[in-house]
Amino acid sequence: MATNSLHYSIHHHSLLKRHHSNPSDTPPPTSLFLTPTTHPNLTLSHHTPSNSHITFFSLPQTTHSSSSTSQTTPSFDLLRHHLSSKNFQQADEETRRLLIVLAGEAAQKRGYVFFSEVQFISVSDLITIDTLWREHSGNKFGYSVQKRILEKADGDFTKFFIKVGWMKKLDTEVEQYNYRSFPSEFVWELNEDTPEGHLPLTNALRGTRLLNNVLNHPAFVDTNKEQQDDAESKDNGALAGSKDSSSSSKTLTQKIFKRDYSF
Repeated sequence: MATNSLHYSIHHHSLLKRHHSNPSDTPPPTSLFLTPTTHPNLTLSHHTPSNSHITFFSLPQTTHSSSSTSQTTPSFDLLRHHLSSKNFQQADEETRRLLIVLAGEAAQKRGYVFFSEVQFISVSDLITIDTLWREHSGNKFGYSVQKRILEKADGDFTKFFIKVGWMKKLDTEVEQYNYRSFPSEFVWELNEDTPEGHLPLTNALRGTRLLNNVLNHPAFVDTNKEQQDDAESKDNGALAGSKDSSSSSKTLTQKIFKRDYSF
């Protein structure tokens, strides 16, 4: 291979470490994106099996009767408060808590959301969360923003992680990337250098099916099309210069990365 070929070194970091166990049988280890925090409506309990240490989130059981029945819409005031105050790390934590609540009683008892439970989150609630993120970030953050980025990456999650800044470029002779450490290496401020789509974070510890189901939720079918039209008009000049190299870059990525993000 030519010396100037692009090389990626993807190290299995705890952020996106892939496990091939059945997601319905084994709860994940403490997630990088599910760091316990103190919250008035959130209590924590710790269970330590013989083989690992697992942290579970315990949520009040009064919010929902079941994931398949009608659900009481929770308050988004705390999320709105954190976002309006530019407390993006707290807003990220509150977003995760809301998704657990909205996913139903089973997710609340478990303390995290299965990819199959995303369907129980209503369109209106997910749009509300996404709209708050976009409104308070100048359309730089939000699930619909992330969906547009993923589609521009042709559904390649490795390209997506690099684009939104969930992976960092290493200071090496060849081009290499590694996953960022949570929370210190993520960006919690909104400035010109903050990667588009950087927040909110989604746990990809056991694969990308949860993230994929969130970004492909019916809530983002129309909103993403509108954003894509705006983005395309903004990127017309850049696309003209990169069109010739896009096909060869795509082929190289497909050769280097084994696109297996299953649990």
